[in-house]
Amino acid sequence: MAADFNALKQDLTRRMDGAIETLRKEFQGLRTGRASPALLEPVRVEAYGSVTPLNQVANISVAGPGLLSVQVWDKGLAKAVESAIREANLGLNPQAEGQVIRVPLPPLTTERRNELAKAAARYAEGTRVAIRGVRRDGMEQVKGWDKKHEVSEDDAKRAEEEIQKLTDQYVKQVDASLVEKEKDIRTV
Repeated sequence: MAADFNALKQDLTRRMDGAIETLRKEFQGLRTGRASPALLEPVRVEAYGSVTPLNQVANISVAGPGLLSVQVWDKGLAKAVESAIREANLGLNPQAEGQVIRVPLPPLTTERRNELAKAAARYAEGTRVAIRGVRRDGMEQVKGWDKKHEVSEDDAKRAEEEIQKLTDQYVKQVDASLVEKEKDIRTV
């Protein structure tokens, strides 16, 4: 039983870590007024006959607190990159200067901050749901062992308690991340 439960616990931990990592990436995409190359991660550019992530055709850097700089490697793609940023529905208005595209970040309005906070809450709730789904899978595995009499009732109960503790620990991480992100959104 111990080996089976340890393997199960490792699998559940790995899957919950994945949910937390996904949440971090989603939070990076929420613009808080501070320039971050992660803001342009969702941008895709029509380049060389296919749709390519922006970071594969240009170098993205922070040029100031409210300014991103996109250095396009191929001069011929500058217009396509500028259009892709504009059309990505990020509320950004890029300005091309040769192979360099400057992307100023407009100041956030109170309404926009509220929208961002709501989006952050939705991402957090989606992550909590994913973590609970992982918990459910673990609980079903333990119940299966119990039904097949592969473990004692006491061991099954202990395993379920461990899974619940693990779940609670990850949900607390989500809650803490959400509080931090909301604070970031509201204070910038």
